[in-house]
Amino acid sequence: MAYHIDDSCIACGSCQPECPVDAISEGDVYVIDPDTCTDCGACSEVCPTESIHPE
Repeated sequence: MAYHIDDSCIACGSCQPECPVDAISEGDVYVIDPDTCTDCGACSEVCPTESIHPE
């Protein structure tokens, strides 16, 4: 199961360096590649807006 970033993302960038497999891409709202995500949850733990959830 991969994680997903919802529309409340403010594109602060705090999640991207936490991803050990580089599954997070920049944008107006950041995006997690579900095929690359290993479901570790590291990104979710650092998100200040709680925008990252398991799918």
